[in-house]
Amino acid sequence: MRKAALHNLGCKVNAYETESMQQLLEEAGYEIVPFEEAADVYVVNTCSVTNIADRKSRQMLHRARRRNPESVVVAAGCYVQTAKEQARDGAVDIFIGNNKKHELPQLLEQFFAAREALKRQGAQHQPESSASLTVISDIEHDPAYETLSLSRTAEHTRAFIKVQDGCNQFCSYCIIPYARGRVRSRRAEDVLEEVKRLGANGYQEVVLTGIHLSSYGTDLGTHLITLIEKVHDLPGIARIRLGSLEPKIVTEEFAGRLAKLPKFCPHFHLSLQSGCDTVLQRMNRKYSCEEYAQVCEILRKHFAHPAITTDVIVGFPGETEEEFEQTRRFLKRIGFFEIHIFKYSLRKGTRAALMTQQIPEAVKNTRSNILFSDLVPMNEAFLAWYLGREEEALLEEKVSFGGKEYFLGHTKEYVKIAVPVKEAQGKSLVNRVVKGKITSRLKEHVLQMENVLEETS
Repeated sequence: MRKAALHNLGCKVNAYETESMQQLLEEAGYEIVPFEEAADVYVVNTCSVTNIADRKSRQMLHRARRRNPESVVVAAGCYVQTAKEQARDGAVDIFIGNNKKHELPQLLEQFFAAREALKRQGAQHQPESSASLTVISDIEHDPAYETLSLSRTAEHTRAFIKVQDGCNQFCSYCIIPYARGRVRSRRAEDVLEEVKRLGANGYQEVVLTGIHLSSYGTDLGTHLITLIEKVHDLPGIARIRLGSLEPKIVTEEFAGRLAKLPKFCPHFHLSLQSGCDTVLQRMNRKYSCEEYAQVCEILRKHFAHPAITTDVIVGFPGETEEEFEQTRRFLKRIGFFEIHIFKYSLRKGTRAALMTQQIPEAVKNTRSNILFSDLVPMNEAFLAWYLGREEEALLEEKVSFGGKEYFLGHTKEYVKIAVPVKEAQGKSLVNRVVKGKITSRLKEHVLQMENVLEETS
């Protein structure tokens, strides 16, 4: 039995695709081993969102080659798609672009057959030999949605489900439309079948995700809210969560329909990137700060205490001190639960890379540290709301804090909750939905729940 090892770089969509490729290999008879061990096949699902991601992708491919020089090294995904020539540096045997990952088992068999033919001819195997394979589609003009699916994931309680690929936004800092192509949506029937399988295998929560999730259905004549409602109607799943959303998808109708779904988790990751209109315009974002603020008001109208999280880029080309201060004021005005803060990273092939007035790294570091400090009181205020309240949590694992054991999980708003093991009275509460009173702040970002009642069997 051949052994295969896989390594994922990048986003949740990439992680989903890596697990799908692993499942395909298992079905083809491969034994899956950790990436650190000797294997016959190494698969690296690459990322290309920044120049640093490109470099990490190359490093992992070379690490695989060093680990076993006789192995087959497969480079898949975004780096392969956007940097075809740079990827051909002798470390890789098979190149698989986006939309072709489902062909992995067949490509491996084709490669092994070609290698054996070369050996019979007396040729030495070389990674750059005529036995190497390249399967990269013209992703920018490929209208097909690649069919990948899962029946299980590495997590035991929560399953990510890819429902959409591609992006039509062309933000000035982003290479992803060139790596992933135009918007393509998965058929609702396929999504529902996968949710049924995952529910039957014990998963309590599904997370619908995509490269530009808000665009789901625009190519099929439908809408994301319709898909969410169909998933909600299926038995066997206790919770539905969403990946990152563009602000403009949130309307009164969208929020109102979500609020009627008991399984829906009101955790909204609304991409912002800057709290200054002039910076948003340079980024080619499609909304203003005022429009973003109105979206947050809509969510807080329809949900009692929604978790609103976001991404912010500091040090975008030309960002002045006043523009940065505008962002600071806007973030405080909204009052986020969490903010993912990124220092702008130049990405070759994007319009932002050609902009003048690139910001020095030292300035980016200073601004990033300031925003991290600003976030602390926002996070504390959001968590303080829960103290003394009864809440529901899905428990996911058993952990230790300060020498004591707890079951750790999340509320629907994705707040971390710890339940003392003694509350379980000898039972495991992993993968159980429980209800109890939030009594204290156990540690940073973790609240303690007591007087627990199990809600599901």
